[in-house]
Amino acid sequence: MKKTYSWFRKIAFAEGVSFLVLLLIAMPLKYMAGLPIAVTIVGGLHGLLFVAFIIMAWEVKTEYKRDWGWLFKSFIASILPFGTFWMDHVQWKKEEAEAQQV
Repeated sequence: MKKTYSWFRKIAFAEGVSFLVLLLIAMPLKYMAGLPIAVTIVGGLHGLLFVAFIIMAWEVKTEYKRDWGWLFKSFIASILPFGTFWMDHVQWKKEEAEAQQV
């Protein structure tokens, strides 16, 4: 059984959480509490997860023969707050289930 889609969804979730932590916790700490280290730490982690997300999205596109539109929508989801959660709810979860039945 292929695990690429499962890993993609897990990384997408982690990337989405890290983005929200960056926006809602780390940035207010930097600008309101004078703690720029919060953005340094969370931003670095988020950057790593974003790169992993893009790599895994490419792997899913290739392995499961998704089109360029799928990859573009995935990228857009990763730069919008709550985007990865929404895409997982409306598309990725169903696609992974369908792929496992084949």
